[in-house]
Amino acid sequence: MKQLSICRPDDWHLHLRDGKMLAAVIDDTSRHFGRAIIMPNLIPPVVTGADAAAYRDRILSCLNPEHHFTPLMTLYLTETTQLHDVADAAKRGLVHAVKLYPAGATTNSASGVRDLEKVMPVLEMMASIGLPLCVHGEVTDPKVDIFDRELVFIETVLDPLRRRIPELRVVLEHVTTSDGVDYVKNGGKTIAATITTHHLFINRNHILAGGIRPHYYCLPVAKRESHRRALVRAAVSGDQSFFLGTDSAPHLDTAKLMACGCAGIYTSPNTMSCLAHIFEGESALDRLEGFTSLHGPAFYQLPINKERVTLVKQSEPVIYPKSRATPDGELTIFDCGFPLFWAVKS
Repeated sequence: MKQLSICRPDDWHLHLRDGKMLAAVIDDTSRHFGRAIIMPNLIPPVVTGADAAAYRDRILSCLNPEHHFTPLMTLYLTETTQLHDVADAAKRGLVHAVKLYPAGATTNSASGVRDLEKVMPVLEMMASIGLPLCVHGEVTDPKVDIFDRELVFIETVLDPLRRRIPELRVVLEHVTTSDGVDYVKNGGKTIAATITTHHLFINRNHILAGGIRPHYYCLPVAKRESHRRALVRAAVSGDQSFFLGTDSAPHLDTAKLMACGCAGIYTSPNTMSCLAHIFEGESALDRLEGFTSLHGPAFYQLPINKERVTLVKQSEPVIYPKSRATPDGELTIFDCGFPLFWAVKS
């Protein structure tokens, strides 16, 4: 196959940041994607409907008028989140999900939830109106090994929560383990998972073997090769429970290349080329559209994008820049470690 036409894809987990960084990176998403679930972990976080409306306006003000892109806003769940504010924002179509960050789990998560009991009324209301909960699925107990934090979260937090509120629709974001994949596969219609671009390519050796490679450091951290293979199998399976959420997370190189560097990988520019490479290698190009364009809208109960994009396989590799220039410095783009031959022709 040398050419593939698919419905315009969506990104169901995206960081756009704010200010100058937002302006520098928005085109890399809006060029290829029709919609994206926008993460709310700004400083200060997006915690109210008013915050979400203002952030959406800032995103739209930076948008290339030739790009047809819709930001889907989320709220950052805190222990003081107001139930009526969430309900109103959802009713108005302003927000499409609420994000649960365990406090301290990842970038800008200090305002996250420490005691789940304090947010139960909000979660019960969300279940009643069908508003999805997006979860960063890791515990933050320092006694738990960083490579086990997803599994322990599923066992001690997520599964008990879903048993308590079975109607709650949950997205286990950036799943990284075979345990997470199995849990979602067997979890019924109220749970789904996003899979990132980079977790389909890298395992923990890419970060640590032969020297520390900070541009491959992310949270949740990449796991063993057996887990990476489980993610690939899930992505190419055609199972509607799994869909693309890049978790593309721009950080300046100066913030990555330091003694305590930031977690995050910037994949928006080359994600579609990367995914075509993976799916072709698994003889599953016919399932790429489902993963990128169909399964996510089905779970979020949104229409499929009417526009289409075409991917063309070139005889020579697609050349992506190594970094993006921003007013404050360079931003490194994900290097998947392979030449990419599939180019997006919108």
